[in-house]
Amino acid sequence: MAANGVVSDKSLIVSFGEMLIDFVPTVSGVSLAEAPGFLKAPGGAPANVAIAVARLGGKASFVGKLGDDEFGHMLADILKQNSVSGDGILFDQGARTALAFVTLRADGEREFMFYRNPSADMLLKPEELNLDLIRSSKVFHYGSISLIVEPCRSAHLKAMEVAKGAGALLSYDPNLRLPLWPSADEARKQILSIWDKADIVKVSDVELEFLTGSNKVDDETAMKLWRPNFTLLLVTLGEKGSRYYTKNFRGAVDAFHVNTVDTTGAGDSFVGALLCKIVENPTILEDEAKLREVLKFANACGAITTTKKGAIPALPTVADALALINGA
Repeated sequence: MAANGVVSDKSLIVSFGEMLIDFVPTVSGVSLAEAPGFLKAPGGAPANVAIAVARLGGKASFVGKLGDDEFGHMLADILKQNSVSGDGILFDQGARTALAFVTLRADGEREFMFYRNPSADMLLKPEELNLDLIRSSKVFHYGSISLIVEPCRSAHLKAMEVAKGAGALLSYDPNLRLPLWPSADEARKQILSIWDKADIVKVSDVELEFLTGSNKVDDETAMKLWRPNFTLLLVTLGEKGSRYYTKNFRGAVDAFHVNTVDTTGAGDSFVGALLCKIVENPTILEDEAKLREVLKFANACGAITTTKKGAIPALPTVADALALINGA
């Protein structure tokens, strides 16, 4: 530990952005109006990634703002219980913790209705950031929801700049949630406004189509999103696995087939697994055989996460992932 109480070694993965509560219907395949009841499920992609990292034995910290309310303190406790450092958490006296009502369609895919007007995560100011914590990160991971409104947008840009200046790898998963944006055009514009700054970018097949305007998910479309400064571009394809692109090689890794119940958190689990392995051994980014092994591991983690309801309870340990890989 450094004198200021911040973890000072260079294995830390800092995740920046929103943490909220998903209210998930007690039965699948119904609309929100038809749902007989709801279960509380803590979520928010950046928080899920932090917990995914910690569950796999990595060092994780979360930076974001919660409401100074029962739900906000519950979420902070969940991070702590899952061995995620809370040095970057702030509480807002004036705004509530964000809520989302999520419907699980019969096929396990989701639809969202958000309560954020404004929620605490949107009110994080640049001057409130724990810059020592951000500077101590080996990887700084973020999404795009924190770009939607000020002051959080300015805090996001400042945090990225400080992390980059301290030598961190920047990891970006846009995690498109269209209902939160004023329009599709604005979403596309803002998501791409920080595109060139990242080292590692992960998009889903749906996000690839949205950002490129293409209806094809192929190498040519993916390369429209490639930038010369990228180290790694990943496209996740659900049950079809994932594709990877680096300066020197590209390819695809198959998925593991499991009994999917709920896809929530699968992408976050994949990202957490990948970032853990990169921190352990950054040379995997230059070695295709090693990268393929890591992506196989990340695909296994993503697959396991779909076998239970809710993201956080379903995030796997290393033993869970190895059992799936060795049993496949």
